[in-house]
Amino acid sequence: MKVTVSVHGRYHGFELAKGLYARHCLDQLLTTYPAFLARRWVGAGAPVKSAMALEIRRRLHARFGFGPRPDLQIARRFGEFARDHVSATSDIFVGWSSASLEAITPARAAGAKVIIERGSTHIAAQTEVLREAYRHFALPFAETDGEMIEREQQEYEQADRISVPSTHAARTFIDRGFASEKILVNGLGVDLGRFHAPPHRPTDRPPRILFVGGIGLRKGVPWLLEAFAPLAARAELHVVGPVSPDFQALLRCHPLASVHMRGAIVGSALAAEYGRADIFCLPSIEEGYGMVIAEAMACGLPIVTTHAVGAVDLLTPGLDGLVVPPADSPALALALEQLVDDAELRQKMGRRALETVRAGHSWEDYMERTLASYEKVLG
Repeated sequence: MKVTVSVHGRYHGFELAKGLYARHCLDQLLTTYPAFLARRWVGAGAPVKSAMALEIRRRLHARFGFGPRPDLQIARRFGEFARDHVSATSDIFVGWSSASLEAITPARAAGAKVIIERGSTHIAAQTEVLREAYRHFALPFAETDGEMIEREQQEYEQADRISVPSTHAARTFIDRGFASEKILVNGLGVDLGRFHAPPHRPTDRPPRILFVGGIGLRKGVPWLLEAFAPLAARAELHVVGPVSPDFQALLRCHPLASVHMRGAIVGSALAAEYGRADIFCLPSIEEGYGMVIAEAMACGLPIVTTHAVGAVDLLTPGLDGLVVPPADSPALALALEQLVDDAELRQKMGRRALETVRAGHSWEDYMERTLASYEKVLG
């Protein structure tokens, strides 16, 4: 089996390419990252083709913000780049959603099966949820470009399969008329070497609740702050991540007693943050998976999350975490309070979370599931 991986960025595409390369199944990696950086991640001899100018453009806009967002143009240009580098030796073309449309027909003409990777829910479902949340808070919503939505929907229709990381994401496709047989559900992995439980956790301070992610509406931060407010006298909330510009004003309206805004933290420092926490909370209103939940579980933390988070697939509610409806501050407050007030329950759930993630949720486990699903597609 030979596979082309085509990803405009990194996402989990580099983990996929790395696993394929180690198993001699990677035909080529098409990416916007510089080839030398991609090889540093995937493997020194990995076959990489780079559209680096697109990554430079994306990062310049992210830093300086000049002009309209380049997402749509980057998606189109990368789709054309992938089209121009379709390989006649690939059995499968795996392309990331929104940036693969132009390559689908040439890839199939070359004899490859086409799998579209969609790391979140159906783009129309995602847009509907976010639009309603922004309307609720009377915030301006930057609508997803209509052409971007149309591109993705064409990709969904034309692909042989659509790969998503959770049953939650799969349901948003099935609810829109896609056959369940067309959807591949494959939960992502976690680096168990990088994320691991500490020998012990501090007991000489209030329980620490940790949130990691973009600080805004999608990740459920308004409801988290509301839910935490009654607990501020007996717990701490550590919020790690960048604040979305459209959320700045709303953030100032919330009580922030015992709330520690930490900014973005990456690398080993992030793993250390998990080790210092007692509870992990990701109350997103829309989330195809939520890698941070698997990371927190690998660090032995009990989880509080919502039914709208794909990584809820990992949990057995009541054993290794608590699951509440999205955008429900009272339910979220009750779940957090239960763990804040019961140290024994926190520790028991944290141990179970660690056992859960170790039993089938490493990147190696992800690759075994991936290859099995690819064999079925080819079969």
